[in-house]
Amino acid sequence: MARKYFGTDGIRGKTNQLPMTAAMAMQVGMAAGAHFRRGDHRHRVVIGKDTRLSGYMIESAMVAGFTSVGMDVVLVGPMPTPAVAMLTHSMRADMGVMISASHNPYGDNGIKLFGPDGYKLSDADELAIEALIDGDIALAPSAEIGRARRVEDARGRYIHFAKSTFPSELRLDGMRIVVDCANGAAYQVAPSALWELGANVVAIGVEPNGKNINAGVGSTAPDLLRETVVASGAAIGIALDGDADRLIVVDETGRVVDGDQLMAVIASGWQRQGKLVGGALVTTVMSNLGLERHLAGQGIGMLRTQVGDRYVLEAMREKGINVGGEQSGHIILSDYATTGDGLVAALQVLGELVTAGAPASDFLHRFEPLPQLLKNVRFAGGKPLEADSVKSVIAEAEAELNGSGRLVIRPSGTEPVIRVMAEGDDRAQVERVVDRICDAVRAAA
Repeated sequence: MARKYFGTDGIRGKTNQLPMTAAMAMQVGMAAGAHFRRGDHRHRVVIGKDTRLSGYMIESAMVAGFTSVGMDVVLVGPMPTPAVAMLTHSMRADMGVMISASHNPYGDNGIKLFGPDGYKLSDADELAIEALIDGDIALAPSAEIGRARRVEDARGRYIHFAKSTFPSELRLDGMRIVVDCANGAAYQVAPSALWELGANVVAIGVEPNGKNINAGVGSTAPDLLRETVVASGAAIGIALDGDADRLIVVDETGRVVDGDQLMAVIASGWQRQGKLVGGALVTTVMSNLGLERHLAGQGIGMLRTQVGDRYVLEAMREKGINVGGEQSGHIILSDYATTGDGLVAALQVLGELVTAGAPASDFLHRFEPLPQLLKNVRFAGGKPLEADSVKSVIAEAEAELNGSGRLVIRPSGTEPVIRVMAEGDDRAQVERVVDRICDAVRAAA
């Protein structure tokens, strides 16, 4: 059954436009609260957010929705998505909420829901909540209306957790690290955790004003990080996105290290330590073929899923694998977290770097990527991928790439965009194929 409100990563959209209005946020709170009210105990929900101006509006509306159906609310303020997942489980809450649109600009916002185990909801749970959103929801009697309170030490709890994932025998003493927090949810916790581990921290993207999240900073805009790393003589740069579940790294020369390279570093390090479970890495159809070949050379398998960290996690749980992620920098380490955690992934990379005692430029670039090109085509409406003209061009491209590369075309789950990706041994061929398909999609949109 098709979902009406939920995409690949919760509910997301332009604020003050459906589905991201205050009224809808309250309705989502009511519906999710009603769905997770099971048993006779006092029910509790943990709500975190990033630094968007609209977060106040969405947060207040969801508090009203949850309390109206009898759920108590714990507010933790601006916190990374993985921190909300962790706190939901550790505080024995019935569910968790993260108000964020991740790497999107400040005008967007979103709602991510977690179950009591800290994992994102299943399709079945999302469908059940959608049915309640559009239906009648029973309100709690006046004596059973929920209460709301703020937890002031939530940041400290998450910092302690993140530090505990770093090898206890190692320190970051003397290492100059630039950390770019995207003016987002990790603007306090990430620099603090690195400093407490001994690093000489240079922090950028740590002055949120409600409108500057992801604006020229963060994992999707690494130019400022690159410049700062080189100018400051740092050993490495770390970039998180708006809700800090994504990681991109910059080496000391200013060269970007993407999620594929970082997963290769972590997987091989964990294999060396005997920590890699399942003998494989789970990633998506977007990961470079060079990663697959590199891992195979070390005896490490690679499983691909459709795009979306929820699908990566589902495959990890099904196959018993403890490392997975996406080229974009969502890296899931299930020994420590139930979702992508940019800071925890960064600490694993830093641990490997300290152990190796090598420059980041030598150590982090594990394989030569095959030429790969991704372009996004925005469309106003309709289903351009179903047009016969587009199908014909795609079929021709697949025949041309047969045996020398691969093609991945998919609609975004969070915005009206068609993503067209091709990779292969011939860069000119890859560029030609992608441009032809993009032109066809534009013509049909």
